[in-house]
Amino acid sequence: MKKLDWYIIKKLLVTFFFSMLLFTLITVAVDSSEHTESFVRSGLTSLQILTEYYSGFVPYIWGLLFPLFVFIAVIYSTSRMAVRSEIIAILTAGTSFNRFLRPYFIGGVILATILFAANRQIIPRGNEIRSNFQVKYIDKTDLTRINIYQDTYYRRADSNSYVGIKYYDSTQKTANGFFLDRIQDNKIIYNLRAESMRWDTAKKNWLLTNVVERIVKPDGEKIKNYPTYNINLNIKPDDLRQDYYLKDKLTTHQLKKFIQLEELRGTEGLNTFKVELYRRTATPVSVLLLTLIGAVIASRKTRGGSGLHIAMGFIIASLFILTDRFSTTFSVKGNFPPFIAAWLPNFIFAIVALWLYKRSPK
Repeated sequence: MKKLDWYIIKKLLVTFFFSMLLFTLITVAVDSSEHTESFVRSGLTSLQILTEYYSGFVPYIWGLLFPLFVFIAVIYSTSRMAVRSEIIAILTAGTSFNRFLRPYFIGGVILATILFAANRQIIPRGNEIRSNFQVKYIDKTDLTRINIYQDTYYRRADSNSYVGIKYYDSTQKTANGFFLDRIQDNKIIYNLRAESMRWDTAKKNWLLTNVVERIVKPDGEKIKNYPTYNINLNIKPDDLRQDYYLKDKLTTHQLKKFIQLEELRGTEGLNTFKVELYRRTATPVSVLLLTLIGAVIASRKTRGGSGLHIAMGFIIASLFILTDRFSTTFSVKGNFPPFIAAWLPNFIFAIVALWLYKRSPK
């Protein structure tokens, strides 16, 4: 790389890390003011709050706002160069516009790679720390978030077995109204019912009480009764708990395995997890697109100076976020394909980037 490349990349990265640090401090200050009462009730020291909550909250904010940080950094650093006529000097010296954009592409790839790696491991680990604190100290009175109690629960245990549970309590790991049906050729060949069930920590399986077992055969039905009955299911207590934060705190490898397992079980409503999986790859590409869009917009010297460029940048960033939210909502609440929902903003803004590039003065 030439001196020009190092000069632009250095300005871009320094501005990016400065804006990320500044916005992080502001976000932490706002969040701490909102949760002051919860922090006081928790009885934790300031050091414990930092290590048990903000050590996970900060990576969460970085992952959420990373594309915005990059876009602001590109707009600001490039606009400053345009105001000081540095870009005019670079282009009049014989440097083509494509050559001028090369360091932005390299810088965008570097930042996109950082986000891609963080999305797979670092940010989910941080979300696990943050969500554990949220459940324990902040959301403990909100049953819609922690889901201690679930009225009914149905799941496919394997290819031909279906399990039903009523009144499951994830805190006590107990339930009432258990039944298990096995099906062959669209007919029930086996039925097991129990008054209650609980997780047996010693045997690592489920202990049923007041059990009635029915075996259906062509020559009749056989019925057996058991006061207690241990059974191995392809279901564990953690699988029954509907964790509000689950998609955020699973690493990419764990998220893929979770989706595959739930699809085998016939679980519905997996679009939320699929969108999250695809977004972890789509968002780094968004970083690269926003980097190029910001460079093309801010490279033109205007009377409005940096202020006009930053205003245009915020408008484009807002439209990007709005498109992303709409596509996600249509996928989670409707039948919009998760892959398209995650990548739709990139498809749209790739066209925007191409249009802006063609209209930019060369």
